[in-house]
Amino acid sequence: MSSKHREISIAEFFEKNKHILGYSNPSKALITCVREAVDNSLDACEEAGILPDIMVKISKTGEGFFRIVVEDNGPGIERDQIPRVFGKLLYGSRFHAIKQSRGQQGIGISSAVLYAQITTGKPTVVTSKVEGGKAYRFELLIDTKKNEPEIVSEREVEWFSPHGTRIELEIRGSYVKERKQSVYEYLKETSVVNPHARITFITPDGEVHDFKRISDTPPEPPKEIKPHPHGIEIGTLMAMLKNTKARDLKNFLKTEFVRVGDKISEEILAKAGLPASMSPSSLSREDAERLINAFRLTDLLPPPVDCLSPIGESLIMKSLMEEYSPEFVYAVTRKPKVYSGHPFLVEAGIAYGGEIKEDKVSLLRFANKIPLLYQQSGCALTQAVVSVNWKNYGLQQSKNELPVAPAVILVHVASTNVPYVSESKEAVAAIPEIIEEVRLALQECGRRLKEYVERKKSIQKRKKKEEELLKIIPLLAEKISEVVEREKVDAEKVIARIMGKVYVSREVRDGRAVVVIHNFSSARRRLRIYEMCDGGINGDRTAKWDVEVGPGEECRIEYEFKGRHINRKPLVEGIEEEMLAGGEVVKLGY
Repeated sequence: MSSKHREISIAEFFEKNKHILGYSNPSKALITCVREAVDNSLDACEEAGILPDIMVKISKTGEGFFRIVVEDNGPGIERDQIPRVFGKLLYGSRFHAIKQSRGQQGIGISSAVLYAQITTGKPTVVTSKVEGGKAYRFELLIDTKKNEPEIVSEREVEWFSPHGTRIELEIRGSYVKERKQSVYEYLKETSVVNPHARITFITPDGEVHDFKRISDTPPEPPKEIKPHPHGIEIGTLMAMLKNTKARDLKNFLKTEFVRVGDKISEEILAKAGLPASMSPSSLSREDAERLINAFRLTDLLPPPVDCLSPIGESLIMKSLMEEYSPEFVYAVTRKPKVYSGHPFLVEAGIAYGGEIKEDKVSLLRFANKIPLLYQQSGCALTQAVVSVNWKNYGLQQSKNELPVAPAVILVHVASTNVPYVSESKEAVAAIPEIIEEVRLALQECGRRLKEYVERKKSIQKRKKKEEELLKIIPLLAEKISEVVEREKVDAEKVIARIMGKVYVSREVRDGRAVVVIHNFSSARRRLRIYEMCDGGINGDRTAKWDVEVGPGEECRIEYEFKGRHINRKPLVEGIEEEMLAGGEVVKLGY
């Protein structure tokens, strides 16, 4: 039997086990190929500080076969590196870097090349150009026995772009649309959590979808950090001790770990019972275990968080507003935490009502800004959403189910080491610290949603009452004025007094106007009043006044004007629409 034993190449292994990487069926394989290429493009652009402009085109080449083209405006790849980046599995620049990144293992894009090769036998075409350099076009295959790139052809070409990369793959696949698991949905969700990117998608039917860039500021690139002692395991520590350039243990701790200085390193060594001058390479396994135990017993600061790149609350809300047009939106970015020595942070957002018509909540899951389209039920992020009692926040919910509401819930976890359940990066493992942070973020979103829904109900109730008064008061005012033979009462003012609103009126006579503000509410109001006349007000076309009116008080504004008023009613800034009568609410000054 021993004569049959031989080394297995990683490329050979994945050639026979492509389902592990997400190529388990034709439709999923198509999405995975697009995802790997787009993720590479986004990472490359962000590292170079470039606002991504990515084009994705899918065209049908035969029954069950498609050509995928992904082109970006990234920094490009040096000619000598192109074959290995795309034609060798486990070849990458980010595996040893402890910082947030979409891709890390060096498997993603080369696995797409391998899948194309397996299903069509055709080489992948890669064109790339660095700034100031020439463009080179490679046709590549992978020698699966050796896990090495096989260059079918190479030539210099003319390319209009100053820099960037273009990859063309022909694969066996299945294109689906109008489904949760589709290329369109993946790109739409990618644009939501990458608002600095512009993505153009051309479908096999020739339809063009433009996911617009809504932020002109690229995210701050995450910085690389060293390992944290609380997350290290004994085998890793022994390898570090063997390969370090430090001459003694104290310097080893200071140079190879984060959050370890002179005082902490001395404390660790004292607890481990090891001399500071000891050579790292001379430590035994038992010595390494003593170091590990000393790490656990030492109170250390958590890792620095500049190794993470959150989306940010304002951009999450802006993206949800742009994509879903809700009536309410809220987002929260939690403070960074640590699990097993790995820094992570959680972000959550909720969009409610408006043009969102579905009854059941739509859940958007993301890890390091990558959409997770599959294995929703087996994902820790889903478990966290389901574990929240949404009934406390005014939503319907069955046991162990997502809530029922016209809403979209977004959850994003960013980490230097996202604990995926598999290499296909489809779901997050159930790490207790991550689940708890997701719950806390969602509960904050839920509280804000409850406040909004209750306020909306209160406004609707007030509005209904006001509508009833509008039917009665004018009739009463007219009858009373007839009986007492006096001037007709201003019904709108009466209703404003009953409803506790701010009432604004304007009287005009012989080129002079008087604006009167009555505060019938229970709160002091700071308002800005605007008036516009085509002939001018005190020499200007537009005039504004800042006023402050206490409960039960009134304020008068008098001015001269020429021509006629452009605004039918006085414009008022600084008050909610439901609390104003007689005027028109503006949110921005003119």
